[in-house]
Amino acid sequence: MGVSTSRPDKGIALVTVDFPPVNALPVQGWYDLADAVRAAGRDRENRCVVLTAEGRGFNAGVDLKEMQREHDSVTRTGTGTGTGTGSHTGTGHTALIGANHGCAEAFAAVYECEVPVVAAVGGFCLGGGIGLVGNADAIVAAEDATFGLPELDRGALGAATHLARLVPQHLMRALYYTSRTVTAAELHAHGSVWRVVPRAGLLDAALELAREIARKDGSLIRLAKAAINGIDPVDVRRSYRFEQGFTFEASLSGVADRVRAGFGKERPA
Repeated sequence: MGVSTSRPDKGIALVTVDFPPVNALPVQGWYDLADAVRAAGRDRENRCVVLTAEGRGFNAGVDLKEMQREHDSVTRTGTGTGTGTGSHTGTGHTALIGANHGCAEAFAAVYECEVPVVAAVGGFCLGGGIGLVGNADAIVAAEDATFGLPELDRGALGAATHLARLVPQHLMRALYYTSRTVTAAELHAHGSVWRVVPRAGLLDAALELAREIARKDGSLIRLAKAAINGIDPVDVRRSYRFEQGFTFEASLSGVADRVRAGFGKERPA
């Protein structure tokens, strides 16, 4: 369980996430993922990184139960507890702050990885999962893969920056406001998914693309990654951090708790 790195082929690092039951990552998990991706990119033997996950789905976002445990602890005792790297003990928002920073670091690690990152996505890819694949260089998806941001249903905001890299602007807005998901086939039609394959062949298809990339000159592929990032019209790190400010505002104002408490019930007009 956790984040592991292996080398299935020459020049390729495979970073695998495994947080049962649904790959909803705790604060430390986001930092561990960031560290693994950055380390794989720094290794001069690697020319491509494949990011994948074990279990039912690729990623279910942040571990909301971790936040709820802190909330319950603060309610009972009036004090918070430190959680993960860079924690802010006693604030009552430790898990939220930790998740904000952890997600930002993991998303940035994928984007800033010194070599291309191929995301191999099976099952659900939600919330923070969109941040990861939206910042990847290429996406290979299983036929059962679904992508979406249920943030508004969870009392949060964020990762519209990354969803906007997967679909056109107006579709991004409609998906964001409704919390609906899209299929791998739909993203393939928009050109953001490289291939859609049966679930059993997902890793093989991702490694096939990674091998093609890894056949390039190692120094040149690193220059290519830096060059492409340099001409990107949106600063994804700054854009996402701007979004996160509104997530924290929703939490401080009590809106987030109210929405989460009412999730699954009839929504007010």
